Amino acid sequence: MPDNLLMQVSVFHTPELVPEGTPDCAVAVDVLRATSTIATALANGAAAVQVYADLEALGAAAAGYPREDILRGGERGGKQVEGFDFGNSPLYCTSERVAGKRIFMSTTNGTRTLERIRHAPVVLTAALVNVGFVARYICSQAFETVWIVGSGWQGNFSLEDTACAGALVDQLGGAANDEAVAAAALFDTWQGDLIELLERASHGQRLLKLGLLDDIVYCAALDTVSALPRQTAAGVLVQGMA
Repeated sequence: MPDNLLMQVSVFHTPELVPEGTPDCAVAVDVLRATSTIATALANGAAAVQVYADLEALGAAAAGYPREDILRGGERGGKQVEGFDFGNSPLYCTSERVAGKRIFMSTTNGTRTLERIRHAPVVLTAALVNVGFVARYICSQAFETVWIVGSGWQGNFSLEDTACAGALVDQLGGAANDEAVAAAALFDTWQGDLIELLERASHGQRLLKLGLLDDIVYCAALDTVSALPRQTAAGVLVQGMA
């Protein structure tokens, strides 16, 4: 782990555990699958991804755009919400489907995390698939405080988000709380077999029961997507500049 005496990197396992205050940079993590999907969509040319915790608010916002210009992603409990274009799968987000589209998205956990950190001056999203890309950007900036916030599952700790947070801590250094140290240790232990880790995770087990092994394999891959999802307005993410 690099020695970084200036940057203080804290990890919070769920949005409910985020303290009062505002860091210089906040990073939302939801490996299975919201932030993996966001990174993939933006890397494949989506114009923007707008996230909502509430399905009705999503519908109202999407109604202001021509239907042919948008896609609506809705997921609850790992399943696609009826009437939406897709659920929460990064495998759906091919360039043929998403290029030039504005995506309106609501998921069980990840969108709540983005709402919790939306007031930070710099808000990013990270997943295992783009963790190195995000880490390099953060290292290039003069941030003193970075908060990495996992989405967990309905308020509970998750293995996959903590491992991704640990991958960021491993590259950034400056662990500022016990959770950051523990996350880096988890990643160090499992970095050679992340597919198995995600399969053991409780949400990984839910996805396996839904027949979504391919999503797990995709989300477990390190640095396969060149994406820097960055918030430009509350809940609106675009491809940032590295």
